[in-house]
Amino acid sequence: MSQAMIQESPDGVLLTVHVQPGAKRTEYAGLHGEALKFRVAAPPAEGEANDALCAFLAKLFELPKGSVVLRSGLSSRHKRVLLKGLSIRLVREVLPLRA
Repeated sequence: MSQAMIQESPDGVLLTVHVQPGAKRTEYAGLHGEALKFRVAAPPAEGEANDALCAFLAKLFELPKGSVVLRSGLSSRHKRVLLKGLSIRLVREVLPLRA
């Protein structure tokens, strides 16, 4: 995985993600350029897709919802998400590299 996709932060790990809202189901979908791709079932209206992404990541990494913070990209498909208290090693174990 590219270092741009997963970066260490003083608070945890920053992910660069590409989100596809309105999908059939919410899931990790591999890579999209220099970003991790996630499909979310929620529509891209009123922050629903952002909320669905954060909830999915919290469940996937067994974190409280408050430990998943959208740092940038509130109204964009390209986002930066902070996972508080995680290590890069754990993220790489949970999210296998798939193109």
